[in-house]
Amino acid sequence: MAITVHEDRPAGRHAAIPSGSLFRRIYAPRASDALAFSMSTYAMPLLVLTITSSASLTGLAFALEWTPRIAAFVLAGNVVDRRGAAIVCFLASLGRATVVGVAAVALIVLPRGSAETAVILVLAAVTGTLSQFGFVANEAVGAVVTRRGAARPHGIQAVLVGIDQTATVIGPLLAGFLLLAGPGWMLGCLSAVSLFAAVLGLQTPPTPLRAASTNGAGQVSGLRKGMRTLLKLPALGWLVAGLTCSNLALGLLQSASPVIVVETFHRSSASVGTMWSAAAVATLLAITCCRLVLSRLDLWAVGVVSATLASAACLAVPQAPSYASYTILVAIFMAGDGGLTVVLRTVRSVIIPSTALGATLSLTMLILLLPFPAAGVLVALTPPAHLGRVLMACAVVQAVALIVTFTRLRKAPALRLVADRR
Repeated sequence: MAITVHEDRPAGRHAAIPSGSLFRRIYAPRASDALAFSMSTYAMPLLVLTITSSASLTGLAFALEWTPRIAAFVLAGNVVDRRGAAIVCFLASLGRATVVGVAAVALIVLPRGSAETAVILVLAAVTGTLSQFGFVANEAVGAVVTRRGAARPHGIQAVLVGIDQTATVIGPLLAGFLLLAGPGWMLGCLSAVSLFAAVLGLQTPPTPLRAASTNGAGQVSGLRKGMRTLLKLPALGWLVAGLTCSNLALGLLQSASPVIVVETFHRSSASVGTMWSAAAVATLLAITCCRLVLSRLDLWAVGVVSATLASAACLAVPQAPSYASYTILVAIFMAGDGGLTVVLRTVRSVIIPSTALGATLSLTMLILLLPFPAAGVLVALTPPAHLGRVLMACAVVQAVALIVTFTRLRKAPALRLVADRR
């Protein structure tokens, strides 16, 4: 079975390697947006826990943060396809900076109580939506530069994953320490970073544009187009299915960790940020190793090793007796997840047709993120004493799913194709 790398040309502007450096046009905008994304993702549930001391509201905040993100994916893909990534990056980051700044002022003015909690819950939903528009735009830019560039595809994707994980090192740590000074300080910093991301977003290169739909059903047609493309790419479909199950465990760790660290291990909010920063450092090391071994091994082998690390660590997390062991196991899990992400992004960037790029990226990310609000609901409904059992059940589901996925992909031409292009 032969796999074709699509180089078809859509209507409108065509993506090309930007005239400036990759750092100025690709990596710097991605880094600033990723830092804002990381701060908002990890800080919102922790902010709710700090204000309310409620595990249920913490899980609810996580669900409210991710549900609008998922709902916005298809629309975001269509907007990127029709308007281009640069304007989407700019408007999404500018909107986030404005909303977060207004919320920071509101928290200073409002007294402690239900009104303050409501502001944070609404803020989580709005920032989640805006962050996903920027994320889809940045993913589209990375995909077209990977496709059109002379650099090795896994090299660019590894750098992009590395940028995301570097932001994950800094974001939670920065947010956790700023929360010790007060919620207003953390939100003010997030607003400033978002404003900086808006300015840099205007420098991103043009992405392929397609003509606007005349049937008035652009969002639905984009979803159908992405689904048709995904069904034609079985290797991508299996990877998305396996990583979706893995993301249920990841989402549960993200939403439950503030409760586990603060209430079970009796540590501060800064300790939660330190834990995720340590996990991100481990992920960066794993990504670096992936870049080195991909010159000798194919993507399937790297995926199997990464899946084994992630599954073994997740199965051990519920038995962690201390904060230190819990942090180490989460770091190993995130390292494995980072390797899986490199595999998925490399395959995705190479085999998706240019004319369906935004729609298919949106659909794959939509599927991959469906477990996150479900994880928040699980945490909201589960008493803190029983979170370990829920984690164990999700770990078993993850391990089985990844075994099936890489068994089916053992001879997949798509994974061999990207290895041959190095």
